[in-house]
Amino acid sequence: MLVLGTFLLGGCNLPTFGAFRGVTVQAKDEFKLWQAMLIAGIIVAAFVYVLIFWAAIGYRRRHDDHFPHQFHSNKPVEVVYTALPILIVFGIFWVTVLTENNVDAVSNSPSEIVNVLAYRWGWQFSYSSGNGASQGVLIKTAAEPKLLAQPATSSEYPQLVLPEGETIRIVLKSADTIHGFYIPEFNFSRYAQPGVTNVFDFTPTVNGVYTGQCSQYCGLYHSEMIFSVRVEPAAQFQQWLTSTQSSQAQGAA
Repeated sequence: MLVLGTFLLGGCNLPTFGAFRGVTVQAKDEFKLWQAMLIAGIIVAAFVYVLIFWAAIGYRRRHDDHFPHQFHSNKPVEVVYTALPILIVFGIFWVTVLTENNVDAVSNSPSEIVNVLAYRWGWQFSYSSGNGASQGVLIKTAAEPKLLAQPATSSEYPQLVLPEGETIRIVLKSADTIHGFYIPEFNFSRYAQPGVTNVFDFTPTVNGVYTGQCSQYCGLYHSEMIFSVRVEPAAQFQQWLTSTQSSQAQGAA
C-alpha cells in the first residue's frame, strides 16, 4: 500500500497549501518540505479525529446504563502511540535539516556575484563576476524617500536581473539598521544586519518578473523598500549586462 500510494501521489498535482511552488532550485526544496509536512499533519489529524468521533459515538452512554468493561492497559497500543509520534518528529527534524543544508549551501564557483546593500530606504545591487571582479554595473533605488505607492516594477524602484539556470551568489549587507531581504516566490527571506554579512545562493529556474520587499519594519518609508527581480535566459542576461556596463560607463564619463 505504501509503494502504491507513492506512485499515486507522484502522479497527482498536490495542492500548494497557500505557499509558492518556487522559481529557484532552493525554493522548490523548501516547497517540497512545506508540502510534505502539511500532508503528514493532515493524515495525523484525520486519524486523531476518527478516533475521537469513534470513541464519542461508539462508546456514548446507553439507555440501559450498562457499565462498560474496564481494563488497565494495552501495551501494544501504548507502544504504538508513543513510538509513532517520536518517529514522526525525528523524521520531520531530519528532512528539515537536509532541506536547510541544501538551501544554505553555497557554490564554490558561482556564475555571478551580486552585492546587495539595504539602506533607509532603498536597495543597491552591484554586480561582480564569479571570481569577485567588479563588472561596473550598479542598480539602485532611484527615488528620494517619499510615499510613491507604485508597483514594484516601476522605474522608481531597482530591478535585480538574474540569469536562468545559473547559480548566483548574493552578498547581503545593511548600511544602517535591520532590514529584511524577502522575495516571496523564491520562498526566501534573510535579514540584512549592520556589521553582519549574509551570503547565500540562488539558482533561478523559471523566467519571469517577481516582487521583492523589505520584510522588517525599519522606519518611516519601510513600505517603499521594494524591488523587482527579473529572471531571463542566460544569453539575454549577458546582453543586458553588456549594454548596462556600456551605458553606465558613458554616464560616468
